[in-house]
Amino acid sequence: MNKKEIFSIPNILSLIRLALIPVFAWVYLTAGTNGEYYFAAIIVVISGITDFLDGTIARKFNMITELGKFLDPLADKLTQGTLFVCLAIRHPLMWLLVALWAVKDGFMGIMGLILLKKKNTKLQGANWYGKVCTAIIYVAVILILFFPAFFKPGEIQSNVLILVCAGALALSGVLYATVLIKMWIHSETVKKKNAKDAAFND
Repeated sequence: MNKKEIFSIPNILSLIRLALIPVFAWVYLTAGTNGEYYFAAIIVVISGITDFLDGTIARKFNMITELGKFLDPLADKLTQGTLFVCLAIRHPLMWLLVALWAVKDGFMGIMGLILLKKKNTKLQGANWYGKVCTAIIYVAVILILFFPAFFKPGEIQSNVLILVCAGALALSGVLYATVLIKMWIHSETVKKKNAKDAAFND
């Protein structure tokens, strides 16, 4: 991999998203005024824009690299996890999202490694429901940050918003799990078929 591929625009955008993670955490956790919450929200907006642009630019201008395939999902997962944990400190119901996120990404990570090692196959990018789930989470977090007086911890409107995110995250996790399990079953079927064909040809 040459420098041009490493420092491509999509990869730089992913690196910017990674760099924004500790900045958001510090700004949000030390925020005490509406202006500081707005600043945290702006950071999330910038992160979301870079998330949209890196994939779009990579596909449109044929800038897809192996490093990019690693950086983009890494930035997504770390960003989501940081958002959930930081908000959970002030919104206790957010710990539900932390738990769902840990289970979902943990299962996907383990299954992904097993499929890659045992079956030499992997999930190719995010599916539409994963992107929709991410969009819902970004919107919810931005609303909570831009309107802290309305979305106060423990208020019904805050809990409803968080539960919507939890539902989207759970559904996305179930759909991804279904796809990964089907990939495993398909690989097993192909393996058995190839073994049967080889035995027949012998």
